[in-house]
Amino acid sequence: MQFLVYILAYPILWLISILPFRIFYLLSDFIYFIVYYILGYRKKVVRENIALTLPHLNKAEQKEIEKKFYQHMCDMFLEMIKTMNISSAEMEKRFSVTNIEVMREYEQKGKSIVLFASHYASWEWLLSLTQKLKFRAIGVYKKIANPYFDKLVRKIRTRFDAELVETKKTIPLMAQNQREGILSLYGLASDQSPKMDRIFHWKDFMGIEVPVHTGAEMLAKKYDLSVLFIKVKKIKRGYYEATIVPICDNPKEYEDFEITEIYLKEVEKQILEAPEYYLWTHKRWKHRR
Repeated sequence: MQFLVYILAYPILWLISILPFRIFYLLSDFIYFIVYYILGYRKKVVRENIALTLPHLNKAEQKEIEKKFYQHMCDMFLEMIKTMNISSAEMEKRFSVTNIEVMREYEQKGKSIVLFASHYASWEWLLSLTQKLKFRAIGVYKKIANPYFDKLVRKIRTRFDAELVETKKTIPLMAQNQREGILSLYGLASDQSPKMDRIFHWKDFMGIEVPVHTGAEMLAKKYDLSVLFIKVKKIKRGYYEATIVPICDNPKEYEDFEITEIYLKEVEKQILEAPEYYLWTHKRWKHRR
């Protein structure tokens, strides 16, 4: 059954990926109408999350953010599909990094890094920045249940010389790279809610005390990795600009969870600047004090 779903969906996804951008975004508008007005996909979760974390806004302002978020979410989902056939030149034009030289300095120093990202703006196109670097670039991800779609997602996300590793295989790979002296960049998005049996720290995030992921910080300390944050800004439809924000070079000198808290503050600033580009469909605040 999983294979049948895949072979039926693949031709549609491929056709979407070759559409001219003008038609591509008209399709996104149509999908937005279906998802928001007809299906109401996770609308209750989105509405509750926005009301909980942005109480200073009135109902009309919250509703406006809600609609803009769904429009952006549909764009971003299609943009991931577009990656199947987008050229390197087109991707470079649409996803730029203002200060890529910061990462090149780490290359020159021979220092591996962990790059903290967030579910904001376009995390799918983040992997394209690897075509500008010499690092062995590795994105940590959660495996998809359908093995055929998992293979497709891996293929899409590794088009620009990045690699993917499942969460459970991250530590063995890091240990191997360290033993062999391989200059590496590990990308992790750590702003979602951890499982209850993996909670080690609670933190005020968007005004609500919630459990937070601490694995990226622990890995940085264990393998002495420099820690950077990548802040992504949506310039206009289909165009993004990223900025590298250094957090620390000597993670072992920081108190436990201090690096995680610095990272989450950066994510908060992003959200407050333009909340419509955050991933509100996840139940980020389902566990709270």
